[in-house]
Amino acid sequence: MKKIIELQNIKRNFQVGDETVHALRGISFTIYEGEFVTIMGTSGSGKSTLLNTLGCLDTPTSGEYLLDGVSVRTMSKPQRAVLRNRKIGFVFQNYNLLPKTTAVENVELPLMYNNSSISASERRKRAIESLIAVGLGDRLEHKSNQMSGGQMQRVAIARALVNNPAVILADEATGNLDTRTSFEILVLFQKLHAEGRTLIFVTHNPEIAQYSSRNIRLRDGHVVEDTINPQILSAAAALAALPKNDED
Repeated sequence: MKKIIELQNIKRNFQVGDETVHALRGISFTIYEGEFVTIMGTSGSGKSTLLNTLGCLDTPTSGEYLLDGVSVRTMSKPQRAVLRNRKIGFVFQNYNLLPKTTAVENVELPLMYNNSSISASERRKRAIESLIAVGLGDRLEHKSNQMSGGQMQRVAIARALVNNPAVILADEATGNLDTRTSFEILVLFQKLHAEGRTLIFVTHNPEIAQYSSRNIRLRDGHVVEDTINPQILSAAAALAALPKNDED
């Protein structure tokens, strides 16, 4: 099975005044192609620092990080940016869409950054295909301010998919959504998992772990739990069971 992410004794220290804060204290795990992994932890567990490390936004103080076989730790900032754009699709809690810009234009953005040789017509074609894949074929020309939170998150997922990245990294991707819309997004993530995508879902919500294939839990900069989910719950079944007026 292909290794997508490999962390070997990752440590990350921060200097705060005279004090050294040990945010990550020797994190080691491997994520394989096609896994749907939740990374959980309360505030102060090291979850955000780990997310920034996995996303090539920050480099460890020590240890080794391999992303799709490429060593990250000794890379320069520009090299990390290139690797990040090619290998990782990000989905954020706040969507991070450009305002007053259509769904297609938002999804085209990574293609503009990554490969200037792609023609405008090819960019548009790929963006439309990606939006259709997340169920937004009828919202192509809608702007961010004309869409619901769930629709904006689907645009963000389409944008993450358009480059065909090695891994999709989601940060609290259901955090701003009501219960019904959260399950709709989880249905989409389970569909992507079924298609063989590698997904990492960083969350503080323990319920999410029931819908993934594996759960990694952090506490005080350590991995305290790394378990395979023996029975993955169906988000589609959970969605169908919700009362029709459930908008919590």
